[in-house]
Amino acid sequence: MMAGRIGIVGIGWWATINHIPALKAHPDADLVAICDLDAARVESVGTEFAIAGRYTDLGAMLATELLDGLIVSTPHVAHTAPTLAGLAAGAHVLVEKPMATTAADGRAIAQAAARAGREVMVPTAMSFTRFTQKAAQAVRQGRIGSVRHAVCQMGSALDDLFAGAPMAETKDHAIRPPASTWADPARAGGYGWGQLSHALGWLVHVADIRFASLYCLDGKSPAGVDYYDAAVGRTTEGATVSLSGASTVPKQRGLHFDIRIYGTEGMIFFASESGRGRLEISRFDGDEDSAVFAPGEADYDGALPVQRFAELCAGRAVENPADAEVGARVTEALDAMYRSAASGRAETVGG
Repeated sequence: MMAGRIGIVGIGWWATINHIPALKAHPDADLVAICDLDAARVESVGTEFAIAGRYTDLGAMLATELLDGLIVSTPHVAHTAPTLAGLAAGAHVLVEKPMATTAADGRAIAQAAARAGREVMVPTAMSFTRFTQKAAQAVRQGRIGSVRHAVCQMGSALDDLFAGAPMAETKDHAIRPPASTWADPARAGGYGWGQLSHALGWLVHVADIRFASLYCLDGKSPAGVDYYDAAVGRTTEGATVSLSGASTVPKQRGLHFDIRIYGTEGMIFFASESGRGRLEISRFDGDEDSAVFAPGEADYDGALPVQRFAELCAGRAVENPADAEVGARVTEALDAMYRSAASGRAETVGG
């Protein structure tokens, strides 16, 4: 089996510390080209990682390189156009979360992927673990019955980033996350787009839900974006959902997830914090199924979805728990949350 020909557009901090090293280390990936508007950065990164194809124009890269896969690692508000271009060129696309920043763009990407017969993958890494697969199978096999309620909590140690300050962990990095992406309210900055999209992706995939309406309150950072999000919603099937996000976890605690899904015949509990985690499936009839993560297995592994993407591009059969439909549903939900926080009323999803 031949390695997949892969290109990356958007050569920023995450591309250089995660995407490129993960592809370089994977036997199924042939990273043939990179593209960025900053010509000096393209040359510098291309030289550092020995990448031959160097472009400042995405159209030229797609026309020349005949890619099997395209990774879109541009700023949040610049995800849609490159993703659509990659699909139109016949490539699978891994697009950073959030997949898009308007409900219309999210749905347009899902429709384009279906037309092209190509996969879109959103690298919400926790969705790619074996525990997530087990939880999703339990829902689809009817082990907890019909989903009637869910609670989804996520916290991140990123108070500096969403306040518009340099991220402390990157002080020695040549390229650092820009405030223009994370802390600008006019450019989809804020915790919802930047982080809660991870937990929402997990919940939407595992519970197989689509939101109908959402009401959201938020708390602002010094930069004017959401530090905190508190939302309640109803799904198209009538289930109720509570969503919560916070960016001010102490650095030594790190990322955490706490998600509970309640059904007519049982419930699912998923928790992950500081490299520790567990999954529990409990039924009304007394049947219990629990799993504790191995040491470090609950750590956020950004390379994991990139590895699955490399395998997909090489022609291997790969499960995609964060596809374009999941991405569109997450985008629709976040779009409604931000509209609600601004309007002070419940908003229809997709409306």
